[in-house]
Amino acid sequence: MVLATTGPENVTVLLARWRTGSSESDQRLMEAVQAELRRLAASYLRRERPAHTLQPTALVNEAYLRLVDQRAVPWQNRAHFFGIAAQIMRRILVDHARKRQALKRDAPGGEVVPLSQVADPAGGENIDVLSLHEALSGLSMLDERQARIVELRYFGALTVDEIAAVTHVSPATVKRELATARLWLRHRMSAT
Repeated sequence: MVLATTGPENVTVLLARWRTGSSESDQRLMEAVQAELRRLAASYLRRERPAHTLQPTALVNEAYLRLVDQRAVPWQNRAHFFGIAAQIMRRILVDHARKRQALKRDAPGGEVVPLSQVADPAGGENIDVLSLHEALSGLSMLDERQARIVELRYFGALTVDEIAAVTHVSPATVKRELATARLWLRHRMSAT
């Protein structure tokens, strides 16, 4: 996950300046991260149902608006920023799915999301986004680090090395935790 126009160090510097309230850094940060946020949003929405009402630009804008409220966060680096952005996008999509489900009171289950672009954590081709959210919440109660690693990998599209840096564990630990979490999620989601 490398930005074409701005390296990881520059994004980290921009995040530090942005946190201090530099008005110039607001615009420069948005320019530096917009392409990557849009790529993430487009990736998520490709896995959604075909007639999804959210567009990548709308998802990016909503996520960015929520990120702007996070100015007080002590951003560690670019990977940390994109990990939080992925979390926010996931929440936006879950909220959207819940609203849609509420409108269809008589429809059983949640929204089916095809995960053909990346290997999904539960091992199936199509995932109910609400079931996945609930399974990740359950995993978080058992092992918060595993849930965070899964979220960073599958929703943040971070590499094993980037996840290791964000979570302060070794790449080998990240791989082991991902394997364990996949098994747990597969079991949990097949039981529902």
